[in-house]
Amino acid sequence: MIRRFCGALLAGALLCGQAAAQPSEAERQQARAIYEHVIAMDTSVEGHQVPQMAAYLAGLFRDAGFPAADIHVVPHGQTAALVVRYRGDGSGGRPLLFIAHMDVVPAHRSEWERDPYRLIEENGYFYGRGTADDKGGVTLLTATFLQLKREGFRPTRDIILAFSGDEETSGETTRMLIAEHRDLIDVEFAINADAGQGALDETTGQPTFYALQTSEKTFASFTLTAHNPGGHSSQPRADNAIYDLTDALTRVRGYQFPVMWNDTTIASMRALGPRAGGPLGAAMTRFAENPRDRRAIATLSASPFSVGQIRTTCIPTLLQAGHADNALPQTAVATVNCRIFPGVTIADVQAQLQRLAGDKVQVAPLDEYYSSEASPLREDVLAAATQAVHASYPGVPIAPAMSAGATDGVFYRAAGIPTYGVSDIFMKDSDDFSHGLNERVPVASFYNGLTHYRVLMTALAGPR
Repeated sequence: MIRRFCGALLAGALLCGQAAAQPSEAERQQARAIYEHVIAMDTSVEGHQVPQMAAYLAGLFRDAGFPAADIHVVPHGQTAALVVRYRGDGSGGRPLLFIAHMDVVPAHRSEWERDPYRLIEENGYFYGRGTADDKGGVTLLTATFLQLKREGFRPTRDIILAFSGDEETSGETTRMLIAEHRDLIDVEFAINADAGQGALDETTGQPTFYALQTSEKTFASFTLTAHNPGGHSSQPRADNAIYDLTDALTRVRGYQFPVMWNDTTIASMRALGPRAGGPLGAAMTRFAENPRDRRAIATLSASPFSVGQIRTTCIPTLLQAGHADNALPQTAVATVNCRIFPGVTIADVQAQLQRLAGDKVQVAPLDEYYSSEASPLREDVLAAATQAVHASYPGVPIAPAMSAGATDGVFYRAAGIPTYGVSDIFMKDSDDFSHGLNERVPVASFYNGLTHYRVLMTALAGPR
């Protein structure tokens, strides 16, 4: 999961409702205990401990009184998914889904300053692999379910938790749930704990902005492969697999996919422009007013932060060629990673890459990928998100946003389930080490997450 967004101000038009009760000390202690337990599990593709984590969490739900028939650990190879249903009275409509993922990217003790698989509180931060991405979300959703169950809360609709086991790799557990166990997760819409984020000012640490993810770009990688008979390096020939591949990559480098926009990205630029300031901020504002403004497009395209908000991007990430230093290469392969704008098909991007690569290079997808459209801006979700954010961070501007990264949300959107990223996390940009060394999350942000998810669940599935 990657969490960097542009956003659009909702201008304070949505009501925040009554202030939510702050979590008790017992609730905080329970959440921390769960957090500590799951951080200690190596649920990376190297550690293979997702099934143990799913079993541990399932035990917590059973002990809290959830019927065994509503708790499903679904194995899949060396990993698993966990689905838990909180039964409602049905008066509020179709079920509501909250999603998160139990797996993490690998972390090695020799590279970290602290043990990545031990929850460490230090200088106002919780450190550990998955503290932000995404064991914090799993923990807080679990703790909220357990607390509401203790209090005897009766939802007006079923609330379902679905925790996947391989979001950081293949996403197969989510695809399996959708394809083979749709009855377990057949819902009106989904709330994603692995997307959306609040920003804290780099100097003051005060909350400045919250981005609610309503769409994400499609992740797809392609191999560009050149073949050649090869031969002895003392007898060079005009055609060469490396030259052919290099020529193809040069053409890819020189190409820009068409500029695109949707309601979310226009609103994002309109809100973020004044906040960003300078030439980039001015370009965002002009783009929001006129997305065909050439000067604005040129400025946005030159920025790694904003180029992904206005077009599909493809960039080489891996290169392999040859088999000996005294032989002409028989094969040269480059991997090109693309982040595809919503509404553009993977096949269309592959076809464009093939046109650029030419006849001497073959373009093929590296894996099976899924694309999806942006989710509609639902008033009930926007209102609930505003209420949840303002419960801990009053008055903070709230924004719909498109993520340039990828989450399990793409699979749900592709299956016709609108999905909204409403993470509890507020942090400085400089504190975001997801996927990197010394991952951490502010302690205050974590505990505020208990209020955040309680408000979301009760606002969307509680008595009116």
